[in-house]
Amino acid sequence: MYTDSNKRHIAILGSTGSIGTQAIDVVRAHPDQFVVEVLTANANAELLIQQAELVRPNVVVICDESRYEQVFAALDPLDIKVYAGAASVASVVQMDSIDMVLTAMVGYAGLLPTIRAIEAGKHIALANKETLVVAGELITRLAAEKGVNIYPVDSEHSAIFQCLVGEFHNPIEKIVLTASGGPFRGKDRAFLETVTKAQALKHPNWSMGAKITIDSATLMNKGLEVIEAKWLFGLTPEQIEVIVHPQSIIHSLVQFEDGSLKAQMGLPDMRLPIQFALGYPNRLKSDFPRFDFRQFPSLTFEQPDLETFRNLQLAFDALRQGGNAPCIINAANEVAVDAFLHERLSFLGISDVIAECLATATFVAAPTYDDYVSTDTETRRLASERIKSLV
Repeated sequence: MYTDSNKRHIAILGSTGSIGTQAIDVVRAHPDQFVVEVLTANANAELLIQQAELVRPNVVVICDESRYEQVFAALDPLDIKVYAGAASVASVVQMDSIDMVLTAMVGYAGLLPTIRAIEAGKHIALANKETLVVAGELITRLAAEKGVNIYPVDSEHSAIFQCLVGEFHNPIEKIVLTASGGPFRGKDRAFLETVTKAQALKHPNWSMGAKITIDSATLMNKGLEVIEAKWLFGLTPEQIEVIVHPQSIIHSLVQFEDGSLKAQMGLPDMRLPIQFALGYPNRLKSDFPRFDFRQFPSLTFEQPDLETFRNLQLAFDALRQGGNAPCIINAANEVAVDAFLHERLSFLGISDVIAECLATATFVAAPTYDDYVSTDTETRRLASERIKSLV
């Protein structure tokens, strides 16, 4: 455990989102273990101010520059430094006082701050899967060069990581990522043609932000997790399997070369993987609800429907294609999901836009960081044009 003089000093990027707010709960429950150095938020100034008053970081960043004066006025009397703009996020993660950066920003926006944190030698608790989806080869190579550890926060990847503790010398035969199936498990395309935003935002097991909830409904979230798993654990596409497990009790499994399977289980609660990543290698005591087998007499499993939920297949396709293809599907998906949330695109239209962008955007087999930036820009333009043509 950390002593009072050697607490882990943490930056929480995206502190007002679902992961960020639960991370605040974790660090407040363990004041003897953690110190919050930095909080950042996109536009939720009110909640950022409340969080800063609770945990008293040295620095906060509000990305929406129009909210700067509001945040500054509230926090300057508390001797908390306040900055604004996305560039400030990429700058503050390099502070000498930070040991670990929890990247919980949504989407592509998390890429550059993660790169800057790794360059500065900060260990990463990764909740921003898009970072590895977009630039997995670059991120993993840079982390190896800098001696930085990347601790997964997604429940599925945390489960794989927990199963591998003590097994790092044993080769993996395959991993099995579990999926809840989302709110439309078992539905056909005819049903999905008329799905509304309100229906898609009702996840059966997890409470998450709007973007990731829609991704779960389309199974794109699982597709992004497949790509993330490839880079986190050094796997081939053939070593990654997805199975639908509606109860969300088994969070994922690892199969070793002797045929043995290890699973990590528990009630759906993101605080557990957050706490495991922040506190690793220690398991910190918690008062989280405990799993009771008597309440779950049956755990069931089924194959995902890749024809109805095309996004998962598109993610596997992009992973096998390699290069900047995962970057293409990520950018197209972010634009398409935003259009769906603003009721400018149908639910099934999300997959159509992604498939068209994957087929038409410029392919780069060995992308640099600048190539990723160009790909993201080009794909967003293509996706936006496609969506406008459908209106």
